[in-house]
Amino acid sequence: MFVAFIVQIAFRYLFNFPIGWTSELTGICWLWLVLWGSAFVLAEKEEIRFDLLYSAAGRRTRIAMAVIFSAAIVILYGASLKASIAYVTFMKVEKSSYLKIRMDWLFSIYVIFLVAVIARYLWLLWRLLRGRDPEAPDATRVSSGL
Repeated sequence: MFVAFIVQIAFRYLFNFPIGWTSELTGICWLWLVLWGSAFVLAEKEEIRFDLLYSAAGRRTRIAMAVIFSAAIVILYGASLKASIAYVTFMKVEKSSYLKIRMDWLFSIYVIFLVAVIARYLWLLWRLLRGRDPEAPDATRVSSGL
C-alpha cells in the first residue's frame, strides 16, 4: 500500500503523469488491511470505545452492559449477513476500473469480517453468561496501544 502511494505521488508530481491504478490499489489495500485487522488481529479489549460509564460501573453492571452490547452486535451483524452475502455475490458482474479485479473478490473481505466479528462476540457472550467478568478498565494502564 505504501509503495503504491509513493509511486502515485512520484508519477503525479515528479513526472506530471497521474496514474489511476495506484489509487485503486491503495484503496483496496486499505479496505483489506482495516477489515482483516479488525476481524483477526485486534483483540476485543483493544477496540476503540467510549467507556466512561462502563469504567465507572460495578462488576455486575459491567457484565450486563457487555451482554447487551454483545447480543446487539450478534443480532445486528447477523441480520445483515444474508443481505451482505447477496450483495457481494451480485457484484461478480463488476470489475475494478484499472486493475480489472472482480468486485465480489474485493468485497468478500466484508463477509469474512462479519462472520469473524459474529463469532468473536458469540464467544464473548457465552463467557459473559457463564459469569466471567470482562476485564475492568484500569486508568493507570491507559495507553495508545503501543
